[in-house]
Amino acid sequence: MSQPKRIHRIRQVLAHFTIRATLYGSWVLGLFPFTFDSRTRRLNRSKWLLAYGVVLNLSLLVLSVLPSTDDHNSIKVEVFERNPLVKQVEELVEVISVITTLVTHLRTFSRSSELVEILNELLVLEKRHFSKLILSECDQFNRYVIEKGLVVILEIGSSLLIYFGIPDSKIVVHEAVCIYIVQLEVLMVVMHFHLAVIYIYRYVWTINGQLLDMASRLRRGDCVDPDRVQLLLGLYSRLLDLNARLAAIYDIQVTFFMATLFSANIILGHVLVICWINIKRFSLVIMILLFPQALIINFWDLWLGIAFCELAESTGKRTSMILKLFNDMENMDQNMERQVTEFTFFCRHRSLKICHLGLFDINYEVGFRMIITNILYVVFLVQFDYMNLKFKTDV
Repeated sequence: MSQPKRIHRIRQVLAHFTIRATLYGSWVLGLFPFTFDSRTRRLNRSKWLLAYGVVLNLSLLVLSVLPSTDDHNSIKVEVFERNPLVKQVEELVEVISVITTLVTHLRTFSRSSELVEILNELLVLEKRHFSKLILSECDQFNRYVIEKGLVVILEIGSSLLIYFGIPDSKIVVHEAVCIYIVQLEVLMVVMHFHLAVIYIYRYVWTINGQLLDMASRLRRGDCVDPDRVQLLLGLYSRLLDLNARLAAIYDIQVTFFMATLFSANIILGHVLVICWINIKRFSLVIMILLFPQALIINFWDLWLGIAFCELAESTGKRTSMILKLFNDMENMDQNMERQVTEFTFFCRHRSLKICHLGLFDINYEVGFRMIITNILYVVFLVQFDYMNLKFKTDV
């Protein structure tokens, strides 16, 4: 087996493992209240799994916010005592995190009946159409799935490293278990949305491949069935509808999750500046390993979520570009030309976008603005609190 084929095979196996691990992990954590009927190949909403998920997740949330060890490390206490603004910002971040977790669970469970309909329709499209239309393996699909699974692991590992890695910490194991299971649950719910987006991307990518194949055959003078274009248009329209419904279910959860990452990056950046200015008081382990790695992983997670949506949107734009290839073909019959024109008009009036709350689309442009704003907030805090950044020497 050649090296590229071996790498391709490894990616397939890892992507498949990530998807299955996400599914089974979601069942264990009560985040996926559906059972699969192998006879009808449909998902069914289970009231028992739904009740299990609600009780488990709300119980863990309550246990994680109990004020048992709010001062579990000396660095946190020292920074709070010497810089009250950091404490206020950190409390605000904690409030946003709790609200995000609560809204994520309530919103996901309350919309589970609509979600199962969308997932079942995607299963039907996969079985009846896309399993027969795929011309080659989608490498981007495997890469993004693997990367998302890796980021989730790194997020949990980063949090555990900060909790257990800070010197002179007062470790409380049951507190850590509750807090980081709750964090994992939120990450998994957001991962559900991103996996659904990447599946829609793969289906649109398959449609683009079919259109390119038809354009190539027409250029060679081969015959192409016009009804096939009509079929692809119907599939494309259904995918856009499913994408809009899916975004409507997860938009609040994903928006709150991005706000949590946004606020966490602000407090991490602010604390990192304080530690750097007072470098003689803190060890190099804290300066190099703890806070910087958390900041990098948070930015990676934020950007990866944006990249998922950008990939789907750019693939939808590519559909319009592929349809332009049919414009200069002289051997098309009228029926074929009419079908292509109808598809082109449809793409002009409707496009594949991930819109949250009906206010903003998630793409690279919005992502760059968010990151710049994130950095500016840290700069504003540093300027506002400049006189308190340098700790005074104790007498």
